[in-house]
Amino acid sequence: MALLDRLSKPGKKQDNKQKHKAAQAKGLAQLLDTDKEKSYQEIKMGIHRQIIENMPLEQQIALANQVLPQQEVQRMVINYCNRVLEENPFAIPLGDRDKIILEVTAEILGLGPLEPLLKDDSITEIMINGHNSIYVERRGKIVPTDVRFRDEEHLMHIVDRIVSPLGRRVDENSPLVDARLADGSRVNIIIPPLALNGACVTIRKFAKDSLTMKDLIGFGSINKPMADFLRACVQGKLNIIVAGGTGSGKTTFLNILSSFIPSTDRIVTLEDAAELQLKQDHVVSLETRQANAEGGGEVSMRLLMRNALRMRPDRIVVGEVRTGEALDMLQAMNTGHDGSMTTAHANTPRDLLSRIETMVLMAGLELPVKAIREQIAAGIDLIVHISRNRDGSRKVMNITEVLGMEGDIIVLQDLFYFEQTGIAEDGKVIGSFRGCGLVPSFMEKLLVNKVEIDREIFFV
Repeated sequence: MALLDRLSKPGKKQDNKQKHKAAQAKGLAQLLDTDKEKSYQEIKMGIHRQIIENMPLEQQIALANQVLPQQEVQRMVINYCNRVLEENPFAIPLGDRDKIILEVTAEILGLGPLEPLLKDDSITEIMINGHNSIYVERRGKIVPTDVRFRDEEHLMHIVDRIVSPLGRRVDENSPLVDARLADGSRVNIIIPPLALNGACVTIRKFAKDSLTMKDLIGFGSINKPMADFLRACVQGKLNIIVAGGTGSGKTTFLNILSSFIPSTDRIVTLEDAAELQLKQDHVVSLETRQANAEGGGEVSMRLLMRNALRMRPDRIVVGEVRTGEALDMLQAMNTGHDGSMTTAHANTPRDLLSRIETMVLMAGLELPVKAIREQIAAGIDLIVHISRNRDGSRKVMNITEVLGMEGDIIVLQDLFYFEQTGIAEDGKVIGSFRGCGLVPSFMEKLLVNKVEIDREIFFV
């Protein structure tokens, strides 16, 4: 049945709906009247919300399941947009009305209230804590939004729209799901009974344009001598681990480091959710798979790692090591797969070593701690520690060399570090990057790989 016909169907329920719509229209009109300077985006979001709140659930389901021809869906939504605009005398130029109709149509056919947030390039993460609490990360800071879902049923409908194209489902039997949007954005979903306050959805947005080391220098995340040094280390086939806390930019930094790998190398990437955007021609991208509803079909990172070693890689790039795959990664680093790179959660370079020890023990092998430390010391050449500061900025805090073992202790040596000297009135962190005046012990390895570094950069 056509949308306008459904809306015009007589009955007491329809009368109540019309009164509800009139009240909403009045409220929205008052909002526009009291503040004529409302932005175009705010006006569009207001129209979008009103349409979503009033569209019958059956039609929302029909839109999500794409059971209607695309042209019929577009006609239905456009007609509804036109009706809303006609019922509310918005102070919008005619040309903008057409633009709003097109954009709202695209949003309704997408992920509902989330579409404006997904299209906002200043937002890097979206955090949904139930249907009426949505936060975003913008420029490194988490802030609340006025975006809301109608109710939990509406939120779960959007969740189903995310996972259905992937052949997945979310229910009480499978309340935890990792997924990926069409643009590559990473999604984590957890629903009741595990989430007590309603469904929680976290979306790590996929950057349309990959950042470069030049961008990071411009942001003040690193300086040029450190950037040139890291480029030389990648080209010289050092094994590097990028460490940092949640949201510190580890994957972004790993992606930038990977861009320095020569195009002649065969690169195999392993990730839980594909985020790396390598531009080289010879790249093989592998991704883990969760177990299906019956509990089968899981492909773990450890299994992918073992398979990758049989694929004749020149470089292995792992998005992140979390558990027992750390042992496989260390074995790869110690058996001729130089130039491997990965990330791991850690608050300091020293803390990273303890984390790796723990992850290796999670592999289930009863290895002596000293043997694990020897593997770490022999396999890892360099640790790059990055952090998100209180002002939202992300900086390389340490570039640290792994020197080797002294007794039972792994010896580390800082080569560069960020020295904070204060906080500005606007909350910005003040400081500078420093060289420690120490020449790394792996200079000979770089020379073997025909990479030269000006030793003066360590004294800047």
